[in-house]
Amino acid sequence: MKKVKYAVLQAVAAHIEKNHNQMLHYLRTIVEHESFSADKEKLDQLALWLSETFEELVGGTSEIIEVQTYGNHVRCEWGQGEGQVLILAHFDTVWPIGTLNEMPFRIEGNRVSGPGVFDMKGGLIQGLFALKALKDTGISLDKKVVVFFDSDEEIGNPSSRPYIEEEAKKSDYVFVLEPGMTLEGALKTSRKGVGIYRLEVTGIPSHAGVDPDKGVSAIDELARQILKLHGETDFSTGTTISVGKISGGTATNVIAEKAVAEIDVRGKTAEELERVHKMLFNLEPLKEKTKLEMTGGINRMPLERTEKVQEMFETAKRIAKEQLSFELMEKETGGGSDGNLTAPFAATLDGLGAVGDGAHANHEHLLLDRMNERCALLAGLLIHYAGIREKS
Repeated sequence: MKKVKYAVLQAVAAHIEKNHNQMLHYLRTIVEHESFSADKEKLDQLALWLSETFEELVGGTSEIIEVQTYGNHVRCEWGQGEGQVLILAHFDTVWPIGTLNEMPFRIEGNRVSGPGVFDMKGGLIQGLFALKALKDTGISLDKKVVVFFDSDEEIGNPSSRPYIEEEAKKSDYVFVLEPGMTLEGALKTSRKGVGIYRLEVTGIPSHAGVDPDKGVSAIDELARQILKLHGETDFSTGTTISVGKISGGTATNVIAEKAVAEIDVRGKTAEELERVHKMLFNLEPLKEKTKLEMTGGINRMPLERTEKVQEMFETAKRIAKEQLSFELMEKETGGGSDGNLTAPFAATLDGLGAVGDGAHANHEHLLLDRMNERCALLAGLLIHYAGIREKS
């Protein structure tokens, strides 16, 4: 890879600085268009806006991928050449429609708040303006850039997953515009994989007062299994098993026939997730006359800190320090993202979006003075990994 020329990236960074107020205008627009994951009408409206905005700011082409149950997705393409680089950004949020009334878009000094501003509409807008800066400064890349905006990341990518995986298979590198970690804005070079399971226990019902000895409680069995499963958590390896929701029984005076637990599994490696998966499906009852039924599976593989991912981070760190004059850190996280879906197929660097705090929380916000540098960092990474096309 050719080293990013200092003068080229400085011109791009200057253009981003010049267009800072315009970037802020688009940020306000997208935050004030609420996009709760469960509201298809609102999501579809925003998908159309993203398609039109991409063509307006960046050029290239855009396509709306229509989905029946969930929100539509948007696939955008800019430039041409051998190979492609993929940029990922989701535009759904966890905030129900109407949240804006209680948590409006607001700028207070260096703090910009509003539903979804940090996770992850700020990063999405930064991505658009990074591409706009490349286009406006006359830079053509040697690889095609594909930008995929998905509408269902917050609910586990039920409809976007096959599209994202297909694009990843065709990509040389993937950049995910999820927010950075902590107020340091650290990039995410490792994400745990996720497993989602459901354990149903069947016992024998009976009257709790008249015939308590004739019943076998499913709740009792489930409680024992929960203790066993939680005992499998190993913080030294990063493997966690957590029962987050339970239900069971019919009445207080009935020995419960049924009980159910919903289980969350996290692991740093595919090997570890597969080990836990096998263990869960081989669980045996701890009490006689009870039955266990396990369903579910691995939802997404880990984003592992491979040599390629390490190299991508070191490149980003060097660009940040030597050309943009700021320090960049890396961290690992237990949370999942679109990056987990691409990691098995292409080298993926995550957390390139906004710097701030409060994802999914009432204090959600981003730091205004970090937007330009993050925008320029993405542009620098695109120049480095896609290369500048020489003019003929």
